[in-house]
Amino acid sequence: MSSADLTTTECTVFFLPGLGLDAGAATPIADAADPRLRVVGVDLLSAGRAASVDDLADIALEQIIAQADGGPFLVCGHSLGGKVAGRVMARILSGTETVFGLAGAVLLAPSPPSPEPIPDEKRATMLEAAAGEHLSDEDAATFLDDNLGVTLDPALREQAMTAIRRQPASAWRDWLTSGSLEDATRLVGVLDLPVVVMSSDNDENLGAHVQPELLADVYPRAVFERLPDVGHLLPYEAPERVAAQLALLWDHVRSSAPQVPSAWGHVLASTRVDPQVRRVLAQRALADDTQRAPRALTSGQLDTLRHLAARLVPQGDGPAIDLALRVDTMLADGGTDGWRPAGLPADPIAYGLALDAVAAQWPSDVDAQNRLIVQLMTDGIHADGMAATGIRSWFEDARNDLLRAWLAHPASLARIGYDGFAVGGTEAEPAGWTSIAAGTREEWEPAELGRVEATR
Repeated sequence: MSSADLTTTECTVFFLPGLGLDAGAATPIADAADPRLRVVGVDLLSAGRAASVDDLADIALEQIIAQADGGPFLVCGHSLGGKVAGRVMARILSGTETVFGLAGAVLLAPSPPSPEPIPDEKRATMLEAAAGEHLSDEDAATFLDDNLGVTLDPALREQAMTAIRRQPASAWRDWLTSGSLEDATRLVGVLDLPVVVMSSDNDENLGAHVQPELLADVYPRAVFERLPDVGHLLPYEAPERVAAQLALLWDHVRSSAPQVPSAWGHVLASTRVDPQVRRVLAQRALADDTQRAPRALTSGQLDTLRHLAARLVPQGDGPAIDLALRVDTMLADGGTDGWRPAGLPADPIAYGLALDAVAAQWPSDVDAQNRLIVQLMTDGIHADGMAATGIRSWFEDARNDLLRAWLAHPASLARIGYDGFAVGGTEAEPAGWTSIAAGTREEWEPAELGRVEATR
């Protein structure tokens, strides 16, 4: 089930439903969705299996890979689907899956990677209702009413009832006795990407009062949204608010990072790309967390480096990579190029001393900024603890670091037309090119790179 047209949308949303629901639960959200978003419902439980989070992730990824268009996408997971979403996103960002473009997630009353906090009495009652092949009409209605905080439109209620009755009871038993109890914390790890968690004040087990404790360590960028007047079944109870939050998250993502063109996303998702290369590029493609505190520099030093980055590596119109923040991360992680000019201190110290000196002289006038930059390149400036020649050497390294941070982004590789990353892969035969000539391209390469040879 999907909404919108591939030719008019900017981003796809893959919806992973909770226990008792199916891909059709995405319909109310799709009906309310921003026209820029294509909403695709994913069936997780139609086969009647839910004993393993990775098994459910396999099912989800098979459908995501089949429906992905090469462009950016968000994941929207509800309840059980929220637990599965964490594992799906971890696997995508690890590079092992042949899909590219994950940009963020909206999670609806999600089950956490850790064991889901279902009271024993409630678990036993649900297992009793799931003793046969399917839930009875009475048990389906009880499940629905127990999880609602509002009265649904009759047509919407019947849609939910149909899904609950149709779902194999074996999936309920698997989830209640195994899947929900699985501790997938190590499998999911820490997912540092834009995430919004929506949950109700009235949801007993997975409500707003428990979600920060359950998920803050898993999703360090998570924003927690409280919904005061609904229950647990947010796709049916609050589809307009979910759709609005998806649009807001997409607005944030598209304004915070350059997007990789879909033709390049297809190449990055292909078996021509080594999984470790795909992992690195998938993580580099994520929007920067511009609100986070710097890790190696001070806030003032980071601001000065941002001023320099804007002058040294202009990125044109549209959203820009936060190059200074990425250099700060590189410094904190020890990811510099491994050498420095004789006499200079370690890179983080040299950056701090030099940026303090630049900040003391940084003018507001653009022409004056240009003159200072030329001076930094030719003669250097005086700094406490570093000679002018040392500042000049540092500035050469800093320019290289900023440019490398820009060029390392997959959108930048697309911008300059470089696809040399697509020569590894997982097929038996090594990937490469059959011919190399100006103005020509292989059939697998993006069309903007030239023409396919007529003889092929």
